[in-house]
This record gives sequence, C-alpha cells and structure tokens, in this order.
Amino acid sequence: MSAYLNGIDKTENSSVSPSNTIQPGLHADVDENYLLKRGIWLYFFLLIFEGALRKWFLPGLSNVLLVVRDPIAVWLVYSAWKKNLFPSTIYLSGMVIVGMVSIYLALFVGHGNLIVAIYGARILILHFPLIFVIGRVFSHEDVLKVGKMMLWMSIPMVILIGLQFHSPQSAWVNRGIGGDVNGAGFSGTKDYFRPPGTFAFTVGTSLFFGFLAPFIFYFWVSTYKINRWLLLAASVALIAAIPFSISRTLLFEVVITFVFTIIGLLRRPEYIGKILISIFLGLIVLAFFSQAKFFKAATGAFAERFTSANADEGGLVKGVLGDRFFGGLLGALEKSSKQPFFGKGIGMGTNVGSQLLTGKRLFLIDELEWGRLIGELGPLFGIIVIILRVGLALKLTADCYRNMIKDDILPLLLLSFGFVPLIQGQWASPTVLGFSIMIGGLIVASFRNTEMAS
Repeated sequence: MSAYLNGIDKTENSSVSPSNTIQPGLHADVDENYLLKRGIWLYFFLLIFEGALRKWFLPGLSNVLLVVRDPIAVWLVYSAWKKNLFPSTIYLSGMVIVGMVSIYLALFVGHGNLIVAIYGARILILHFPLIFVIGRVFSHEDVLKVGKMMLWMSIPMVILIGLQFHSPQSAWVNRGIGGDVNGAGFSGTKDYFRPPGTFAFTVGTSLFFGFLAPFIFYFWVSTYKINRWLLLAASVALIAAIPFSISRTLLFEVVITFVFTIIGLLRRPEYIGKILISIFLGLIVLAFFSQAKFFKAATGAFAERFTSANADEGGLVKGVLGDRFFGGLLGALEKSSKQPFFGKGIGMGTNVGSQLLTGKRLFLIDELEWGRLIGELGPLFGIIVIILRVGLALKLTADCYRNMIKDDILPLLLLSFGFVPLIQGQWASPTVLGFSIMIGGLIVASFRNTEMAS
C-alpha cells in the first residue's frame, strides 16, 4: 500500500477479517464508506456532465452550476475528516495551511474581495484534499470500475464530438454556456471548430480522452477484465477522437501513455505483442474510417492544424512540451521577483475572479498555472504550492515505479496522464481541476489491494 495512506486510522485493515463482522459499529463504518464512494462517483459524473447542464438542460443556472461539485467536495472532506481518514502528510497539511493563509492575505494586502478569495482558496482547501479521500476510500477494483465506465461513455462522447465537428456553431449541440447561440467551439482550423463534447469548453474533450487512454491500454494488456467488444469500440472512439478534437495535446497524451505502457511491459515482454497488435488493428480501423466522408474532413482538419501549429511553434515536442510546459514553468519563476511578496490575492487569476473584480473575463495575472500561482500568492507561498504539487507528483512517480516492479502497471499508466495536470494543470479551470483531482486520487487508490492487479 502506498506511503500516502500512512497516518490513517490503524484499525482500517481490521474490516477485512471475517471475525470482525460481529464487531459493534462495523455496519455504520461500512455504510459510511459506501456513502463516501457514492459521493466520489457523483463528483465524477458531475465533472463529466456539468457542462451539459450549463449549456443544454439548465442554462439559466449556468453560473450556479459552475461550482456544482463544491458541495460534494465539502461533504466528502468533512466526512473523511470526521472518520480520521486523512493521512499525516506535508502535501495535504501544507496546501490547506497556504489556502487558509491566502484568504487573509487577499483581504488585507491583496484585492480585498472576500468572495473572490474564497473561490480561489477552495481549490486548495476543498478540492486538493479529495485526492487523499479518493485514495483512501477507493480500491484498485474501484479504479477499474471507473475505467470501465469511461469506456462506456467514450462511445456516445465520440459520436457527440463528431456531430459537433460537422455542425454549425449555431446548432443546439454546439450551444455555449448559458445557452449561448454563438457556440462553445474553439477555433481549430479555417473551416472547423474544436468540439467541447459535454464540457463547457474544448479543453474538456482532450482531458476526457486523455483520461480514457490509460484504461484503454491497461485493458488491452488485461483483456480478461473487460468485454472485448466494448474495449474494441472504446479503442476506435479514442482513435477517432484525435482528429475530431483537432487537439495536438490529446495526440501527445496518447503517445505518452503508449510510451509508459511499453516501459511498464519491459518486465513482461509477452504482453507487448498484444499492444502492438491492438495498435495495428487501430491503424487499420483508422485507415478504413479515413476514407469515409464523415471522418475524412476530421483527419484533414487535424492534419492542417498539426502542420500549421507545428510551423508556428517549432514542432509538437517544442510547442506542447517545450513552450507550454517548461517554457511556462521557467518563465513564471523568472518573473517571480517582480510580483508583490504576498501576491495580488488568491482567486484574482481565475475567470470568476476577474469577472467579479472587473466585470470582464480577463487574464488579470497569467494564463499559465505557475505564473498565476506566484501572481496570486506571491513568490513565497506561490513557490510553496508549486513545490508541494511537484513533490506529490514525484512521490506518486516513485510509488508507481515500485508497483511496476510488482508487475502492476495500472498506477504507471494513470500517471502517464496525471503527471502534467498535477504539476502544472490550470486548476483555475473547474474542468482541469476536476480531472487533476480525479486522476491523482485514482493513482493513490490504485496502490491499494495490488494483489488484485494482473
């Protein structure tokens, strides 16, 4: 079991013993854990369908639904705290302390708006702790259940983004937040827009299918754990989503997951053949669909976007990894000395914060995550949060490696998607925040009951 679970109630493993079934109070604990699991699932489903509610079904409540997962987070954190489920770790305590302090700093030396400060601090105080709640409540088997659900959802999701891709922005499927008839698509190429799927913005599409990819590769290795027809259909959905999304980021995420899969299977070379066969079949499917008129436009748009963006940014690796990742990180650190020591106030760098402070949605601080953190919190506390995020990601990496040595590659595959969002995902965005928290929690949960792994 992961070191992250250290400090949890020492009696946690007693429930697995048959003799404990007659202990007083056990049924209450089981019921509470059951409710916590249901709460995590609700958080997950709201992450996937929050945008659909805000765009199509309850557009008049779009502003309220922006924080629809927050009450679930409050209940989960409170319930976990009451049950003494949180581990004693610097990552959790450090983040919560900075979050509490940041509210006072925002009020007395920053922007001075309490609502903005609370909105910004909730990221650190409410959502970040959910990584440890999910890691404690979910098991390895629960992680696989999430994966199976992702496979089921990927099929209608790719159909939806296909319809959005081919429909005008004025179509109902492309309605924006609050029922905006101008559409929710984001410019992809001259003739086509990037589809948002069920999400409020197009980033949700790449995150959804990037989140799906580790499960696809894992189940191809462990095909006995999944219906093969479902796996094949979901694999086709993943392949089709790359051109439909017009997202180089999604392509990069899938390639990284594939590389991690090969690394994870180096100790089990007999499984590499399965992956290579699945990729070969996938390429055949892609070649088949590429001849269809419905799909041909998507591959053409993606190729055009890929070529033009690479020409502007110097290639996929330099543009996505170099400029967006390392460039943003180093740039934020270089500019840190120019920021107020205690920052401009937490929440100011979010869209909601800028709307409340100026009446417009602007990047008041920085579009990239590390720059936002240092601008909001100042060099001292901003860098502390960055160190905590990097430290957690590196600790998870070490634990994933240890599990890989035990022939369990699921944590490693989840890390292939989760590493970057945990380090520098734009948590000011509720969608990015939600996927970061879910993948972080699932990585921790996948360390539990590793004897169940293939």
